Amino acid sequence: MARPASPPFRCTECGWTSLKWVGRCGECQRWGTVVDVTSTLVSARGTAPVKVGADRAARPITEVEATSVASWPSGIDEFDRVLGGGIVPGAAILLSGEPGVGKSTLLLEVASRAAATGARVLYVTAEESASQVRLRAERTNALHPNLYLAAEVDLAVILGQIEQVDPQLVIVDSVQTVSSSTLDGIAGGTSQVREVASTLIRVSKDRNLPVLLVGHVTKDGTIAGPRLLEHLVDVVCQFEGDRQTSLRFIRTHKNRFGPTDEVGCFEMTGDGIAEVADPSGLFMSRTGAPVSGTCITVAMEGRRALPVEVQALIVASSAPQPRRVVNGVDSSRVAMLLAVLERRAGIRLGDADVYVSTVGGIKLTEPGADLAIALALASASRDVSFPHTMAAIGEISLAGEIRPASSATQRTAEARRLGFTHLVDSDATHLREALRRAFSIGSSPRERELDAAF
Repeated sequence: MARPASPPFRCTECGWTSLKWVGRCGECQRWGTVVDVTSTLVSARGTAPVKVGADRAARPITEVEATSVASWPSGIDEFDRVLGGGIVPGAAILLSGEPGVGKSTLLLEVASRAAATGARVLYVTAEESASQVRLRAERTNALHPNLYLAAEVDLAVILGQIEQVDPQLVIVDSVQTVSSSTLDGIAGGTSQVREVASTLIRVSKDRNLPVLLVGHVTKDGTIAGPRLLEHLVDVVCQFEGDRQTSLRFIRTHKNRFGPTDEVGCFEMTGDGIAEVADPSGLFMSRTGAPVSGTCITVAMEGRRALPVEVQALIVASSAPQPRRVVNGVDSSRVAMLLAVLERRAGIRLGDADVYVSTVGGIKLTEPGADLAIALALASASRDVSFPHTMAAIGEISLAGEIRPASSATQRTAEARRLGFTHLVDSDATHLREALRRAFSIGSSPRERELDAAF
């Protein structure tokens, strides 16, 4: 019996195979990733070895010359911080983010700052007209004669623009809207995105030209197009922010030239986007007198320590299932802390509505904020306020143990620098002791009276 032929269709994302073409992969459930691979299959038995020249011969790694990668600053310190010091010549950088978060505004500012240093910059807009970009540049004061603008969607024309302008920096906004006439399919498809990205990256490496690509994201927050796009580029940046607030963060998920734990902070203004060098006061309220249900922690955003205020509100409820509403913190983490408070500290909140939120729209995902959340909940339950000079740092286990948070020395130093004279951390060893110390910091008679409860 003849051996059945291999399935001619395969998913470019997960490798799932099918005998016929389908629009959606049956394994990873992605759309438009199943392609015909019969025309691209090459037999391994038909590949013959070639003679390797002396200039390409393999050498011991100890004999390979180490050349340092020199980067040049983009003019925006927060962007350079994330990239690892600046833009590296020949680097392919992918910037992704939700629509309207400010990707085009940020890159237009980067192009303007780079042009101001004397570099020739080519900004290719494939989503807007040249006049629309010009109006935005006037509003953000990003006009410069060294900044060249081209509104093109054809890959061949873009390559011709690169040959004619001979820039030192190229920005393409965006890679999903550019298409190649040599391939079938609409712009944004799997084959088109792969061809456009690989061609631009090849030009980047051949000409030692840095290229910044803008990438869209899907509904689940991942970068649109094949995952191969993330593997091809050197740096993958994510531009994050809530449309309801003006604060924006840029993070790196991949960086071949620097760390991946740096975070850049920006603020959207009427004149464009502005970098925030010291965001220490953005995530704390400005109330004069202390309010119950609030506690401040020092969170780590990359390598940067930021003071963040956690607020909690406890309201009596007669519903059979009280509400649990959180904003900026993990809901499962709050549910666990409520259970620990009831079992290990004797604070019953099972019959009350619980609301927990952060100030400024920042998201706390690390366990180092557990103690601040627990103290805010206890403060709201007892209607006792903590002074503005107190901060809490620590992770809480199910046994009620207070464990030290990562980068504890840096958090403590930042808290002292910002004027926090009272610090509740892992020295308390247990949740009950932490509650006792927190409630005994104040000088009011009521706080001293409640000290005995813990």
